[in-house]
Formats: sequence, structure tokens, C-alpha cells
Amino acid sequence: MARISTHVLDVETGRPAAGIAVDLYRDGALISSTRTNPDGRTDQPLLYAEELDFGPYEIVFHAGEYLKMRVPVPFYDDITIRFCVTEPAKNYHVPLLLAAHGYSTYRGS
Repeated sequence: MARISTHVLDVETGRPAAGIAVDLYRDGALISSTRTNPDGRTDQPLLYAEELDFGPYEIVFHAGEYLKMRVPVPFYDDITIRFCVTEPAKNYHVPLLLAAHGYSTYRGS
């Protein structure tokens, strides 16, 4: 079954980023909302489907609260990653590698 999943790693501490709120949107509509667990992952994928819908999605990571634990005024608040499903039968794992003043992402497996 195809899915969209994520996890968040704090690359400054080398540890998972727990407690970050994560929302998945499709065409401006909220599809799912969850938080990262102590392992930096969501307990369930953001979306399960026999086949995902072709087209754009966005994941919003509400990182500001997490970053406030390390810096008084975080550089980032909400981080939005937009991506396009081009192979609806495949899995889309979209992790966030987070630091206080930078982030990166990629398509994982």
C-alpha cells in the first residue's frame, strides 16, 4: 500500500526531534495532523492509500516550539515542504533534517 511518511532529525544534537507538530495538505485541504514521537517519527504514516493521488502535496513542520527550547527567538517557525507525487503506487518518505539556522530534506524510501 502506498504511503506518505516522515521523520525529523535534529542534526545539531544528532538526535531525533520529538514533539514537532506535522500537518499534511493536498490542494489546500488538511489531510492529517500528528506529532513526532520520541524517535522523531510519526506513529502512523501521514497518509495510507491503495494509490496516492497524482499531484502536489505539502507537509508543514511546526518547528518553532521545538527550536525555542534551544534558542530564545528561533530563526524558523513553520517549515513547509512541497512535493509532487508522480508515481501514485510508490511510497513517499519525506524527512526533515533540522538545525537552528538551516534544514534539508530528500525523498527517502
